[in-house]
Amino acid sequence: MPNAKLELTVPEGIWLGRVTRAHPETRIRVLAAIPDGLTGVGLIEIDGDATDAVLGTMEGEDDITSIDVLQHGDDEALVQFETADPLLLMPARGSGVPLEMPFDIRDGTVTWEVTASTDQLSRLGEQLEEFGIPFHVVYVRQETDRRRLLTERQRDLLDAAVDAGYYDTPRECSLTDLADRVGIAKSTCSSTLHRAEEAIVKDFVQHEDVDDLARP
Repeated sequence: MPNAKLELTVPEGIWLGRVTRAHPETRIRVLAAIPDGLTGVGLIEIDGDATDAVLGTMEGEDDITSIDVLQHGDDEALVQFETADPLLLMPARGSGVPLEMPFDIRDGTVTWEVTASTDQLSRLGEQLEEFGIPFHVVYVRQETDRRRLLTERQRDLLDAAVDAGYYDTPRECSLTDLADRVGIAKSTCSSTLHRAEEAIVKDFVQHEDVDDLARP
């Protein structure tokens, strides 16, 4: 299933955009966010020298209907709030794409990582455009179940090779030594390692190629 990283630009009229752009050096990390009809509830961490100023700005926002500071320390705070304008949550809800928490907001930019079907990602893009939220695709990757990438025999042999120092520089274990260590023929050891290495390298290159396509 595809995994994507998106960078969203919070519209100027949204309180999150105003607050984070007023304090660009401060990070807001969204730990939880739940839409409730036309309102939303969120739990965030505020981290930076301007934490107190950010709290003051949030308290002055009409779209924030309640705010509760749960923890407050030097340059950080844990805050629960309710908002009458949960715009960022609406595209995810409309597309059926689950947001992966936490995600960060800094200087009007939101970073999302999502895992969803191709159709869901397409609907998410449509929803973002419908709600007037500009976005940039950093990458799209086709996730591989790494447990299925190698056979159990290949994984066991690779583990033994790493433990023995076969892949160290300089190499601390020869192919013959490795074969003797695991009790198989040298030719079998060589072919099993080669097939495992082939699968790993091809998987790596495939991911890099997909990254290149996603870059502007």
